[in-house]
Amino acid sequence: MDYQKEEFESKNLDHLGIVAGIIDDIGIVEKINEIFLIDSREKINTGEVVKAIILNGLGFVSKPLYLFSQFFEDKAIEHLLGKGIKPEELNDDKLGRVMDKLYRYGLTKIFLIIALEVVKKYKISTKYSHLDSTSLHLHGEYNNRLDNQEKELEIISYNPIVITQGYSRDHRPDLKQCILDLIVSSDGDIPLFFRGGSGNESDKAVFGKILVEYSKQIDFESIMVADSALYSENNLKLMENIKWISRVPLSIKKAKALVKSFFSTELKKSEIKGYSHQEEKVTYGGIEQRWLLVESEDRKKADLNKLTQKIKSEFLKVGKQITKLASSEFEQSSSAISKIKELESQLKYHKISGVKIIEKEIKDKKVIYIVGELIENQELITENKNSCGRFILATNIWDATELSASELLRIYKQQQSSERGFRFIKDPLFFADSLFVKNPERVETMMMLMGLCLLVYNLGQRQLRSSLKTEKATVKNQLNKPTERPTLRWIFQCFQGVHILITQGIPRILNLTEERCQILQFLPDSCQKYYSLA
Repeated sequence: MDYQKEEFESKNLDHLGIVAGIIDDIGIVEKINEIFLIDSREKINTGEVVKAIILNGLGFVSKPLYLFSQFFEDKAIEHLLGKGIKPEELNDDKLGRVMDKLYRYGLTKIFLIIALEVVKKYKISTKYSHLDSTSLHLHGEYNNRLDNQEKELEIISYNPIVITQGYSRDHRPDLKQCILDLIVSSDGDIPLFFRGGSGNESDKAVFGKILVEYSKQIDFESIMVADSALYSENNLKLMENIKWISRVPLSIKKAKALVKSFFSTELKKSEIKGYSHQEEKVTYGGIEQRWLLVESEDRKKADLNKLTQKIKSEFLKVGKQITKLASSEFEQSSSAISKIKELESQLKYHKISGVKIIEKEIKDKKVIYIVGELIENQELITENKNSCGRFILATNIWDATELSASELLRIYKQQQSSERGFRFIKDPLFFADSLFVKNPERVETMMMLMGLCLLVYNLGQRQLRSSLKTEKATVKNQLNKPTERPTLRWIFQCFQGVHILITQGIPRILNLTEERCQILQFLPDSCQKYYSLA
């Protein structure tokens, strides 16, 4: 008897079908290929390479970029990217050419094109836009100049970032770094604007310019939200035609006085539990604005505990110095008094009381001693207690019906949305460690691609949570309890172990359990397609 030989091939799919589906739903490949026309001679086009990089970035396996093709060796690459595409076609040369092409066109421009399409298609609320920045440290040498090999690649560097030392948010001042500026919406933390910056760049110097540039590029009105780095006279003047919300640095004299000026009982209870506030009308930098003094109950308790420790520490430290001073001999009273005054000028919570000059004759020589008692300065301590747990928010929106005090506080608290994005990008399982590419242009390009990964991830999470809420449904979380707000990372973990079995060219999905099928019902049809459900 003749038996027909059957060929079996098994490939990993896991959660990558979800990632690929979200990319397809957004239309990232099509948008990229609209910008960079498809060359019929290419086995894999620019849009498909960008899709592959996002799949790699959201693979959560911490494989660096130089092992990029290896990442796809056990994956269902033709199923995810297109028939006939092989892992070896995603080699270093191909990636490099695509990254250079993206850089030459303009990274911020590309990101904005995709982000604005997302805003329009998914009806993302853009009432508030949150700006923040972070640093990404890099290993290796970066001379920020093009060598001959790089010139052959024809990289056009109109204004490349500088990889250098600067203020490190990662507490690695020994390493060179670059800066990533990101604007996200308060609706789902969707990234709206990307910008790469030099490692020694100051937020205060660029934040105003970034928001002005962003407001020129978008076709909708948005209230800009940022931390205290935005709040400077120069930035406020730059943003005279922009509505903004910012935290006020307590280094400003007016702000320092305001946080100490009210007792807690004089503040109005906020609609947000655990907060109180007081509004003031202020002119700063020639701009009339509303300041909102805010007090947090939880933060006040923590700050009061720290203050108690500081008062105790100062008492013990200075008490020893006064005891030592009392045994010191001086030739003149003025010298003794000068020493006491010098010591008292350093006190933050105490004062020296009952200062006495004592003169003694010792062996026919007049010796002067000085004594005093260290006591708490209740006036200073009360001022410090009043400032505990407090911060000041400012806005140029005068109309309280447009922006109430409670809404102002609520929106600023959402500033953590951009911080969550940075935590995601810096996660060791993400490919932030892949920032080893050999020139600043490609480093900046990698940052933009990381921003696209964040956009895909946050949009997928927003869609999933929205669908669950609409259907009044839940999925099980890590503790096996129902939730309507799962993280997409947990959903990704739920799909580990899903494979594609290819028999004589026909794919079949393995390990697609009932629970996994249920989750896919709340994701776009484009995701279900990769698991043969749509």
